Amino acid sequence: MRPPIASLVVLLLVVATLTMIALDGIHAGRVPQAALDGEQQIAADTSLSMRTTIDAEARTVRRTADAYPATSTSTPATALKGLTSAKKAILGGVLLDPHTGKLLAAGGKTVQLAGVNVVKAASGHGAIPPRLVTSAGTRQLLYFARLTLPAQQEDANQDQNQVLTQRRWLLVVSEALPAPTVYGDGRTAQLLDASGTALATKSHGTASPAAAEGGLPSAASRAAKESARDTDASGSLLGAATGSGRTVAGWAQVASTTGPGDTDDLGLVVLTHRAVSATTTAVDYSGFALQAAGALALLALLLGLALHYSLQRPLLRLYLSAGRLARGTTEDGPTAWEELSRPVPVHGFGELARIGRALESLRRQLLGESGPQEFPARRGPGYRALAVVGVLVVVCWTVPMIFVLNRADTATAVPAPVLAVQQTRTEIASNRIRQSLDQLYTDLSDATASLPGTSRAAQAKVLRHTLTDHKQYRSLYLLDRSGRITLRVGDTPLRTLVHVPDGGGITTVNASGRIPAIAAYAQVPAAKGKAPAAGVVLFGEIDVKALNSILPRPKLGSVWVTDDDDKVLAASVGYRAFQSLPDSGLSRLARATQGAPGTAGTAVSRVLHTSSGPSVDAAAPLAQSGPTARLGWHVVTAEPAAALQIPAVQAEQRTMLAGILGLTMGSACLGWLYVVVIRPLRSVAVLVERLAGGDRRTVLHPVNHDEIGSVTRSLELMRQALAERDRADRSSHAAGPSPSLRQTTLQR
Repeated sequence: MRPPIASLVVLLLVVATLTMIALDGIHAGRVPQAALDGEQQIAADTSLSMRTTIDAEARTVRRTADAYPATSTSTPATALKGLTSAKKAILGGVLLDPHTGKLLAAGGKTVQLAGVNVVKAASGHGAIPPRLVTSAGTRQLLYFARLTLPAQQEDANQDQNQVLTQRRWLLVVSEALPAPTVYGDGRTAQLLDASGTALATKSHGTASPAAAEGGLPSAASRAAKESARDTDASGSLLGAATGSGRTVAGWAQVASTTGPGDTDDLGLVVLTHRAVSATTTAVDYSGFALQAAGALALLALLLGLALHYSLQRPLLRLYLSAGRLARGTTEDGPTAWEELSRPVPVHGFGELARIGRALESLRRQLLGESGPQEFPARRGPGYRALAVVGVLVVVCWTVPMIFVLNRADTATAVPAPVLAVQQTRTEIASNRIRQSLDQLYTDLSDATASLPGTSRAAQAKVLRHTLTDHKQYRSLYLLDRSGRITLRVGDTPLRTLVHVPDGGGITTVNASGRIPAIAAYAQVPAAKGKAPAAGVVLFGEIDVKALNSILPRPKLGSVWVTDDDDKVLAASVGYRAFQSLPDSGLSRLARATQGAPGTAGTAVSRVLHTSSGPSVDAAAPLAQSGPTARLGWHVVTAEPAAALQIPAVQAEQRTMLAGILGLTMGSACLGWLYVVVIRPLRSVAVLVERLAGGDRRTVLHPVNHDEIGSVTRSLELMRQALAERDRADRSSHAAGPSPSLRQTTLQR
């Protein structure tokens, strides 16, 4: 009996303590912590986009060198011109001897190789990562690629059976350092080197002029140096006050997070900053925490005292009375008479009172003072009502905590800077997806240049090589003018497209099914004087898993890519192909991004109310230009406000959690009390009243080894004594009246 009552008090006091600790820890400064965290994530997203750009350019340079159709008669000058003439981004290029570092050919602007050990870099295995150099006072990136040429036979009389070694050249091209892409009005992005010097700066809208003067670049560079190199290092900084606002900044290293990458040794850091409006008043929940915890502690003590005085003490007294009567029926002499002569006091109410009155009737029957007694069928409220009242008392504290107190207003709970961060990060996610699709289209277009005028086996080799280099493709195939597949490598196509499109770009090649089929396509050029290609259009179906893998980002929530009919094509969470967005509000948000006919549309954001609380949602068009601009696709994101460090939402969440925890603990302990005490008491009350009413045949078996079990054992002893006396009365009925138990005891 004691454990449920003690557990009820202790657990409710624990919930009160946790409530005070949880709510007392919520403080809202003048700048929301969610704004700082959001700026950190924006810097990390911008860093990822920068890393993707540099990695893609390095792969393009290496792929161009691998695909160059070099012959044994190729000269360095012609090879360099063929390798660099097609790319406008290249400022200058050189071909070097990888063994000696000797210059073989040069073109464009001077390539600054001072400080670069060419021989050492070329002697290693694997790809050579880019280097950051200074040329004419500006910082540039050097990209490296190895070029292998067939061996050149200089002497016509040379032995034809002699093994000739291949020639190897090293291609080095210089390109301008890409500037970071900036989203969000008033935001500035800077690309810093290891010393904190700004290498590139770009602003969007009206930026804060005081941010760079406040030491943010040097602080970001120091923080990046102190971080571990093998982690996704990023952080946030709080800048100087700007009028009624405050500058918040985020930094992130431009380094690979999944192992060695092309940007690991560059030492670049992305710094983003923006002025946000500061609140004039701070929010403190410590007073509410103290009141809520004190109220629950008081209720816990009152419940414990009520159960102690109304149930625990009366049951212990009843346990002692039942044991005394049992001893009176089993012992001999004056001691037994003394035990039976004392009346049974009736304590408590309900079942305990009923058992007490029945015990008193049994005592009188044992003494022969009265016969069996009938008890009324209608009874008053029992201890089950006490348990219900206890639950209601707990509910009086928990229900306001769950449904009433600290409820966050959907319209005002999320600060404007946090909403702007979600919109900005959605735009960055859209740009990242566009970059990936554009790069796949560019690579597919490059592959088509190698198809005309070659045999079918050579074309298949080109497609297999492209599929090997691009894991994002699941299938590559050529279509003829009738739409028939003439050559295929990879998995079975998912296409339902039967016509041959013009031009090139990104499209969907099915409109239903279990897997959305997104494909890049490009026209195969016709080579003059050469045999026509096996097909006129090259299709590359993109594996939707590869697209899904680039969508998740920390604290961005769920991300969906939808088509122009708001049907889901890819997502960072589980989905069914071509399903609608999970909420109609998200569909309306996606449609709100659509601009006037012929325009690309704009990103929008909004706080939507869901069943689980406020949700910070945003949508952005996938692309404003390039091969994906005509698709009309959108990127939609939804992050529960509870996952962000917003004081109002945190207070609501923790208040509800405290209420649920208190209701669960209180109900569980009172239910435990009902199962182990109140329900057995109700059964014993029925049995003892039957025994007092003359039922001597029902054997009383103790179920529990506790106070109620002891009472049941005592009742069984009394039943056996009364049954023995009744048998003696029946056997000696002809000889005369039998002596009462009192007379028998006195005679003994």
